[in-house]
Amino acid sequence: MADIAKLVEDLSALTVMEAAELAKALEEAWGVSAAAAVAVAGPAAGGDAPAAEEQTEFDVILTGDGGKKIQVIKEVRALTGLGLTEAKALVEGAPKPIKEAVNKAEAEEIKAKIEAAGGTVELK
Repeated sequence: MADIAKLVEDLSALTVMEAAELAKALEEAWGVSAAAAVAVAGPAAGGDAPAAEEQTEFDVILTGDGGKKIQVIKEVRALTGLGLTEAKALVEGAPKPIKEAVNKAEAEEIKAKIEAAGGTVELK
């Protein structure tokens, strides 16, 4: 078997062009593709991390007033503490965030209250 340290030293001395030629020659000799191996290994290694991570903060987005603008404005005012003018502008300018970076329980509670008033809400 070849001396591994010598092999590493020799490979480290290669130029980029020589390394590319070596990769191509090895692909042909072994009947494999380096690009296919990277494409298969890449997503498999990174695919598990997002699935294990659960979203902890939500943005509550008002998407519409459902034809009950006055009731939705009242509920937005109660939830946010905004004045009448600001709450009206928020409802009329939908889609707009009502609250941002809230926990899941609070986001669900806000969504239920807005929907009970006739509005439509989206959690992001």
